[in-house]
Amino acid sequence: MPLIILLSSCKSEFKGCEYVAYFGGEVVNPNNSYVLFCKDNEVIDTLKLDENNRFFTQFDSLAPGLYTFKHEPEYQYVYFDKNDSIMVRLNSKDFDESIVFCGRGEEKNNFLMEIYLKNEKDKYKMFDYFDDNFDNFSKEIDSKFAKETTLYNTKKQEFKWNDDFDVFAKAALDFNYYSKKELYPIVHKIRTGEDLIDKLPANYYDYRKTIDFNNEELSNYAPYVMYLSHMLNNMGTINYHNHFSEKDLALKTNINKMTIADTLIKNQKVKNNILNNIAFTYLLEDQNMSNNNTFLTSYKKLSTDKSKKNEIITLCNAIQMLKVGGTLPEVPLIDTKGNSVSLSTLTKPNTVFFFWTKNAKSHLEAVHLKIMTLKSKFPQYNFVAVNVNDSEEDWKSTLEKYKFKGITEVHCSNFEIIKNKWAINKIHRTIILDDKGVIKNAFADIFDSQFEENLK
Repeated sequence: MPLIILLSSCKSEFKGCEYVAYFGGEVVNPNNSYVLFCKDNEVIDTLKLDENNRFFTQFDSLAPGLYTFKHEPEYQYVYFDKNDSIMVRLNSKDFDESIVFCGRGEEKNNFLMEIYLKNEKDKYKMFDYFDDNFDNFSKEIDSKFAKETTLYNTKKQEFKWNDDFDVFAKAALDFNYYSKKELYPIVHKIRTGEDLIDKLPANYYDYRKTIDFNNEELSNYAPYVMYLSHMLNNMGTINYHNHFSEKDLALKTNINKMTIADTLIKNQKVKNNILNNIAFTYLLEDQNMSNNNTFLTSYKKLSTDKSKKNEIITLCNAIQMLKVGGTLPEVPLIDTKGNSVSLSTLTKPNTVFFFWTKNAKSHLEAVHLKIMTLKSKFPQYNFVAVNVNDSEEDWKSTLEKYKFKGITEVHCSNFEIIKNKWAINKIHRTIILDDKGVIKNAFADIFDSQFEENLK
């Protein structure tokens, strides 16, 4: 059936047999020419956009469940029941806020998006509540949770969705609420200096008793994974921290978090996902090679993920390649004229690579201003700006708007490659080469107060 018919009549009924399902849609302002359809981070199908930026596919046998569709660098969830025919329209420049589902299965998916957007909007307001006293904080989050529970119950009764979908609908609601409760004592202490641990009610964490820590269905569902991460951050906190250096404390805390996860979670898929989450966060924060090796020894003992696709091993290999005195690995870069750039032409003695994306506007402005200041203080250095996660068109139009001068600007055409080879996960990262053109510090934070010491 032509896509244009589907888009003009989202309510079309497909007389599906067995587990036939349909998925299609339109991408406004696409970043690339395809949409990835995935299950548990594995790509099932690559859906090409046509000349009208539309895509459509029929699955002859699609098991009911939660899937993701990705138009890189963004992704979102889509749930399929048997014989669903789902269309989605989105704008890459306002990805989540623009998503609208229609067709058979639209109600469930639009509900998930509604809850997701409410939670995202709420994130920006929560830090004020984290500053507040316990009674006011509890009153605020309990009130919001009550309203969302009313919405959930209304939609559930109206659409009569099944128990399989209800696992995800309820999780989207509950785990956002639970995450706030886990975060409160930690964030409150950081922001106000007040330690509330011994002042919380005895039943404050009773909700933990209701949680299935081995729910494989939720093992790749962000609200569930994020909650477990917040909970482990809370439970893994080490007291008497003044006995350790900052780096040793980070090592001991993260090993403690993995040990708790190993004790608490018996399902191997869930446990491995959580261990990977802890490992990613730690390895990209602490670049002490000795501590990394100690951490990895513990990780390998606890994780049963021995596959070649284990991204932690890939990350560790990248970190090893970026050690002091090493040569920066080649990655695909282009200049402002669209020509490929060999890394050898950029890796001059005393070079600083820094990163930006148009999606982080405040950062791209701040980092370029910072570099301008550094250029005057350290004229012997060559500063190279690497654009990531944007299309070539958006990169060039952003440069045209700002007209940064005296900085070499290049664009990475494949984010996955630079992410894996240069271990890029934080936009504040810089890579510094010494006067011999080899790595001096591959994990410096340009906004760190001690950053300039790296350039002396």
